Amino acid sequence: MKPWNEYLKRLLRFSPMRIQKQVIVIFATLAISCQAFAVRPMVSPRYHRMHRIRRIPWNPAFKPSHESLLLQNQEIDRLNLPRIYDDRQLEKLKASGDLVPIVPGETLRIQASLEPSRRYCREWTLAFLQDISAAYYKEFHQQIQVNSAVRTVLVQKKLRRHNRNAAPEKGETASSHLAGLTVDLQRRGMNKTQVKWMEEYLRPLKEMGLVEPEEERRHWCFHIMVAGAYDEWRANRMVAEQQDVNKALSEITLVGLSDPGFQQ
Repeated sequence: MKPWNEYLKRLLRFSPMRIQKQVIVIFATLAISCQAFAVRPMVSPRYHRMHRIRRIPWNPAFKPSHESLLLQNQEIDRLNLPRIYDDRQLEKLKASGDLVPIVPGETLRIQASLEPSRRYCREWTLAFLQDISAAYYKEFHQQIQVNSAVRTVLVQKKLRRHNRNAAPEKGETASSHLAGLTVDLQRRGMNKTQVKWMEEYLRPLKEMGLVEPEEERRHWCFHIMVAGAYDEWRANRMVAEQQDVNKALSEITLVGLSDPGFQQ
């Protein structure tokens, strides 16, 4: 006879009350065992890492906003610049010199995946790029990377198909890349000191209305629209710096002439 049948046979010898208690004990034991050995879903370490990343506070100096997009488009309208629709219109602006090429050099590099046909911008935007890349290289001995420059409406429309955070291709909040006065500079890879330097460099320019920057989290870049007034401001600054140099040279010369030893 099987062990289980023998157990039932012995159990039947007891009173109904005794049997009931035995049954309750058996089921309670089974319930506790099921909970102890229940299969739990495994959560990968990658999930926990991603969960922790999402909790990292994001508090940049220049948060993207609806107001910022409005300001960028107001500058485009003030300058009466077209939103470039397609490659044909883009090539015309290149040929006329309204768009100038961004050329990599000692202080500036371009993301390899950026199409050569879109490595162009407005002349004053290029001047800004030359200034900030030179200052950044002088401070850190590293290049600044351009990730994006001019775009067409068709390119922006295609971009929005897989990036819903991208600005629209039309309307009062359309992407300022469409007018060629905006560039994206890579933020990924910069340490805290370098990011802070970038923010402090851009802050006074923003206060003067010369740039409208945003720090994009999804692509980790500085999106920077450069206002048309940057050229004039830059020229005036260069004149002022040259005047300071001339003044310093004049003072040195006067000191030398007044020295008795120099007169002999």
